[in-house]
Amino acid sequence: MSSFKEDMAHIQQLVGNSFTATGGLVALADGAQMQPARLRKALEQTIGSFELATVELRQLCERYMPPAGSVGKKPAIPRRDVTGSVELIEYHWLHITIHTLLPSAAYQTPVWLSDTIRRLLDEYESGGHSLPYYRDALMVIEERSDIEGRRVFDQDNKGYKTISNAIKGRLIPDDDQYTLGVALLSTRSSENACHITLLDSADTADYFALRAWNRGF
Repeated sequence: MSSFKEDMAHIQQLVGNSFTATGGLVALADGAQMQPARLRKALEQTIGSFELATVELRQLCERYMPPAGSVGKKPAIPRRDVTGSVELIEYHWLHITIHTLLPSAAYQTPVWLSDTIRRLLDEYESGGHSLPYYRDALMVIEERSDIEGRRVFDQDNKGYKTISNAIKGRLIPDDDQYTLGVALLSTRSSENACHITLLDSADTADYFALRAWNRGF
């Protein structure tokens, strides 16, 4: 098992890699012509470096964080719901809210998105709740956003596959086409959030009927 010093050295290396990636962007900006292919590659490397460093730092913080109340006498600051939430709604459907929009599929698989979903599910279970398991499921992904807040408009250009990968083996046995159906929906709203509803495929007609009746689904 690695020591705290070794883990911190690893984090320092990841942050250094991220800083190096930003240097590549600066070098491109200083050039006479910015080639789209090189810019795309440099942006993907920068995003991937920062995401990896952030996720691993979060995991290390959980590992080494002292128990609440062991540092000082002041209580810890109340937790803020800044990432999202999980709830089991009517008809045994699982509803996950993420307080951001889906990233573009043009970039590398976003580590932060799968990590956020995993943590939300962990938090739900740690609260004494049991997660449902669907052997034949439909996953409805609805983005609620305004035009100004949306940068990716085509559904096939959105990184929704990260969500199915994150829940595979935990909420569903697999994410192949015979096990998981996917519906991508969009609603004009100032909310700028992503709502994911997972349900048994046998309830598909009921879900869309309730949605048509404006029942909040």
